[in-house]
Amino acid sequence: MSPYENRSLEDAPMADGPAPLVLLSHGLGGSMRSMAWLAAGLAERGAVVVAVNHPNSTWGDFDMEAGLDHWTRVADLSLALDKVLADPEFADRIDPDRIMAAGFSFGGWTALSMGGVTGRVEGYAAHCDVYAASSSHCQDLARGGIDLRDRAAEAWDASYKDPRVTHVAAIDPAFVWGLERSDTAALVENVTLFGLGEGEDRLVATDFDASGFVGLVPHASVERLVPAYHFSMLPLCKPAGAAILEEESDDPVCTDPDGADRAALHRSVIDRVAIDLGL
Repeated sequence: MSPYENRSLEDAPMADGPAPLVLLSHGLGGSMRSMAWLAAGLAERGAVVVAVNHPNSTWGDFDMEAGLDHWTRVADLSLALDKVLADPEFADRIDPDRIMAAGFSFGGWTALSMGGVTGRVEGYAAHCDVYAASSSHCQDLARGGIDLRDRAAEAWDASYKDPRVTHVAAIDPAFVWGLERSDTAALVENVTLFGLGEGEDRLVATDFDASGFVGLVPHASVERLVPAYHFSMLPLCKPAGAAILEEESDDPVCTDPDGADRAALHRSVIDRVAIDLGL
């Protein structure tokens, strides 16, 4: 049983002139439906939004080992962009100066990678050596028997920048530990980072402040949303959502910190991304 409310887009108006295009990437184990609130909110403002389900890291199609090949997610979005720009119904309606890669969590990394950031597998592995007890992602890797030092650095650390991308919006992005300044040198200029929560409510795995990542992108705009938690960027939940998840022994993705307003947090992200895109 789904704990989420339904959020759909019906007959959103197309912009009169060329519209921005947003390529939207979901988090690890999520799906394009998990970011429907952002897709719908931006489409209602006049953007064209394209979201995909990433093989091997989507709910119902999940393989931790294969899903770590993070570059395949950029390939998914680049292929989607190819298709949209080749479609006569959309090609002339897209503003090539406003093509954004946006995403949440693992999808936030996908957006950053598509915008020009490169990975550093040795740095991330070293981070897990130190944060094994506090990083949920490092714990997941350990439970899965995955040693990042077995991954091929040639693939992990390569550039997957898509030169058509002009803007990036990364919401609590993953893989931001263990990087160096050279890994962010090619990142596009128009970047907004969204950080969720503070103190104990901040997820270690996506903490771009503690990791030092924010210092590697001094040109980025930073929006810190509090009170919030990492899962506050998932869809609005049914009134019984938290109880459903507890009954099914699932992650508490419907539980927000005291005082948090998930709908208001969503609106804040939509509003800021809309400003970035001139909507």
